[in-house]
Amino acid sequence: MKPEPRPGRRVTEVVVLTTAMLSFISFGRAAAIVLCDMASTAWYIGGIAETAIGPAAPWFILGVLLCAAPVLMLYVEGSAMFVRGGVYKVVREAMGGTLAKISVSALMFDYVLTGAISAVSGGQYLAGLLNSALPRLHIHWTVDPHHFAVVFALLVVAYFWRENIRGIEESSDKAIKIMTLVGVMAAVTFAWAGYTIWLRGFRWPTTQLTFTHESLGWFPEGLSLGKLGLLVALGHAFLGMSGLETLAQVYREMEAPKLKNLKRASAVIFFSALALTGTVSFLAVGLIPDDVRKTYADNLLSGLAMSMAGPHWAQLILQACVVLVGVVILSGAVNTSILGANGVLNRLAEDGIMPERLRHLHPKFGTTYRMINLVVLMQALTIVLCRGDVYLLGEAYAFGVIWSFVFNAGAVLVLRFQKIKRDWKVPFNVPLGGGRELPVGLALLFLLLLSVGIVNLLTKKVATISGAAFTGFFFALFMISERLNKRERAHGEHTEKFNLRSATDLAIVKDEIERPNRVLVAVRDPGNLYHLNKALESHDSETTDLVVFTSRIRKGLGLVEETVSMDAEEERLFTKVIEAAEKHGKTVTPMLVVSNEPFYAISQAAQAVGATEVVFGVSAKLSTDAQLERLAMTWGSMQTNKQSVRFRILGPGVEHAVDL
Repeated sequence: MKPEPRPGRRVTEVVVLTTAMLSFISFGRAAAIVLCDMASTAWYIGGIAETAIGPAAPWFILGVLLCAAPVLMLYVEGSAMFVRGGVYKVVREAMGGTLAKISVSALMFDYVLTGAISAVSGGQYLAGLLNSALPRLHIHWTVDPHHFAVVFALLVVAYFWRENIRGIEESSDKAIKIMTLVGVMAAVTFAWAGYTIWLRGFRWPTTQLTFTHESLGWFPEGLSLGKLGLLVALGHAFLGMSGLETLAQVYREMEAPKLKNLKRASAVIFFSALALTGTVSFLAVGLIPDDVRKTYADNLLSGLAMSMAGPHWAQLILQACVVLVGVVILSGAVNTSILGANGVLNRLAEDGIMPERLRHLHPKFGTTYRMINLVVLMQALTIVLCRGDVYLLGEAYAFGVIWSFVFNAGAVLVLRFQKIKRDWKVPFNVPLGGGRELPVGLALLFLLLLSVGIVNLLTKKVATISGAAFTGFFFALFMISERLNKRERAHGEHTEKFNLRSATDLAIVKDEIERPNRVLVAVRDPGNLYHLNKALESHDSETTDLVVFTSRIRKGLGLVEETVSMDAEEERLFTKVIEAAEKHGKTVTPMLVVSNEPFYAISQAAQAVGATEVVFGVSAKLSTDAQLERLAMTWGSMQTNKQSVRFRILGPGVEHAVDL
């Protein structure tokens, strides 16, 4: 039975705060989300790069994939500095708001094109499979690859729009399943390719570059590029590294230990992409005859399947497997792009650049669905405008990829000379004495990325024109929006968005907790969360639910006139709570109650959730002995209470506990 409160002391309102950002994921799920973008390029990077620079493309694709290692290190350092990081946060801290808006505008172009090219490429593969299989089934008609790709791409974007509305746990689960399928397909393809090489031998790709009029851009045809040609070729293969920025976006949702898991995810991403994309690029050139390979420019892995040793029916089966898995992972890249773009827009909205209305949470799933709607709308428009042309999308796509890397590397380099706490650094640093050092590795990476970015501006007309126009449009939009928002955000401080669930009974909290052990942490002052951080450090998310509690004290008529809302101070308090939970990578359940007596509210809440431990901070008004005495008296006065509990008071150099 529920205990009856003693006269005069009441809890009249219980509000549970929910937000999608409290769902933390493993490093494997985080890696799978990024790989759904980066590894998916294996299905189209070979054809795009070879069209631009000739059969030497695999060597430059390999070079780009090897460059992914230091770029991943770059993102590890940046994310370790800022949990809510990414290119916008890092560039803003280092170079100011204007350059940050320019960099994130280019990044948004990247994300929009990621979804478009992945979905369209999947449609091209599926159209190629249908045109190969239908004659075998005595169905004498074909599908137009470009029209089919547009329709298919729109359907894929619509599907992952729904998945992202439902939240990151839902979408990351799909990413894990997708990468499992890709692993099985890769193992079968590599084994079959090994058998084919044993029978027929292998032709290594040439190192001779062959540029076309389109791939030279504004350079005149016939111009001898010399060593500059290496940078030009590298630039045309650079989209093989797409998707890495998403690592910084999912870091916020990565579970503890965050930095260790970030490094693990980076290692998985690097070796998986290198093995898949690098290997299939060489196999495609080494096994597909030169005169046949051009016909498979938009679906190169289908050509690889049809060039394996074996009967035609077996080749068709392998092609079907390659295509269907390719369609799945390319579709997964759409999911990654939506997730990444949503994360970027959230950073902008938190900083007052995007309208607060866009941060409104979905009433059921707690996601920022209006931002997701905006991203999906832009992707759908891009798909329609490109008319199914993968090469066109690929040429434009590289603009956002390279320039987001350039801005991020430059910003992290600048931050090396500022006193900002970081838990990890890009290697190759030369000590200069006095605690200073010269970041040689980071500087070399920045110079390489900047060189490729500048060369791309001169050689990729489509990318330069479309990317610059899109970046300019978004930059203007961000500037105008920021000025309009200044009136609404005069205080200039970010507060988290929450969904609120209200009841008159503390039993509502039991709907939010499921683990056998429960710890209640009482908070009140946003500037005094030492005890919360200590509780998070020792918290075991696998076995224990952490309920973070505050009470709103009201007397007389004020106690019965409450509505389901939070005032500015409560929003600020729980924003700090969420930031602490994100930093530690551990889930908490925030709860607000309305009562006329704080110690009674705490005792009632502890009993309602079945807490075995209640943690407090050091009070500015009461001594620790007085706090514990009042808690003991309140706990003892609850006649029907039979459970035991430990009350702990934690502060810098202070720790007191009593068992009741």
